[in-house]
Amino acid sequence: MKKGLFITVEGPEGAGKSTVLSQLGQKLVEDGHHVVQTREPGGISIAEQIREVILNKENIEMDERTEALLYAAARRQHLVEKVIPAVKEGAIVICDRFIDSSLAYQGHARGIGMDEVLEINQFAIKDTMPDLTLYFDISPEIGLQRIKKHSGREVNRLDLEKIEFHEKVREGYHILLKKFPDRMKTIDASQPIDHVLKDSYDIVVKFLQG
Repeated sequence: MKKGLFITVEGPEGAGKSTVLSQLGQKLVEDGHHVVQTREPGGISIAEQIREVILNKENIEMDERTEALLYAAARRQHLVEKVIPAVKEGAIVICDRFIDSSLAYQGHARGIGMDEVLEINQFAIKDTMPDLTLYFDISPEIGLQRIKKHSGREVNRLDLEKIEFHEKVREGYHILLKKFPDRMKTIDASQPIDHVLKDSYDIVVKFLQG
């Protein structure tokens, strides 16, 4: 059986990941691929329960290391229960966020340190890394404005952080882009949604063609 692919979609708040991910998955299905769409934290029951704790707006006293550990715990369960089995069955798994989010948000923006957060996550993921990562780049100002306009979107604890936090998140992602240039591909997420979708699809198709 042909091994599948693990593709992740990353970006700051308001980058439009979830919308594009859904449409991208549909286009790949139309092309004849077996596609599994999922998200972090979440994707399966246990991880969704952890998600509720992490993103609950009332949990303002949560320690940054507790936050990092909870993300890693949710990630582990999601991997072993959903992602790894699907990839082994030959599916293209497209996941909204993965380890790069932890490195940018908790490692860099929270100030724990990227190496420290990577070490926590290496225990959780072992040697599982994405084959390809689409990074949706957008300024915090535009991203947060989008969230305010999108009344149906879930507003979580991270959305309520100060602008300086979101600037650090984007800075963290840009550090990762330099560290993993072969895996991470940048897409201008300030474009109209159909342009972002086309750029994403073109990158994935090119990757699939080798």
